[in-house]
Amino acid sequence: MDKNKKLQSKRLRRRRHVRNKLRGSADQPRLCIQRTLKHFACQVVDDQAGKTLLSASTRDKTVRDQVKAGGNCDAAALVGKLVAEKAAEAGVKTVKLDRGHNKYHGRVKAFADAAREAGLQF
Repeated sequence: MDKNKKLQSKRLRRRRHVRNKLRGSADQPRLCIQRTLKHFACQVVDDQAGKTLLSASTRDKTVRDQVKAGGNCDAAALVGKLVAEKAAEAGVKTVKLDRGHNKYHGRVKAFADAAREAGLQF
C-alpha cells in the first residue's frame, strides 16, 4: 500500500471512531477542531439544531495581531483561550471535544489545555 493511502486510511478510521461517539446537543455542544499547516480553527456546534454557536480561529483579527505565525502551539493555545471566553459569554460551560482525525498531541493538546484553563469543561 502506498504510504499516503495508508496515512489517509488511518486518518479516516480515527475520524469515524471519534465522530461515532460524539453528538452535540444544546446542553453539551460539540467543539470541533480544524488544523492546517498555517492555521488553527474551532467551532462550537449544536448538532440537534444544526447550528454553529460560535467559532474562533487564528484568522481572527484579535488573534492575528498577537501571534507571529498561526500554525504553532502558541497560536492554538490563544485560540483555545478565545473560544473559552466566547463560550462563557454565550452561556456554554461544557462541551464535547471533537478532535476529528487529529491526534491529541501538539497543537490540539495545547488548544485543549488552554481552553480548560480558561474555564471550559470537557
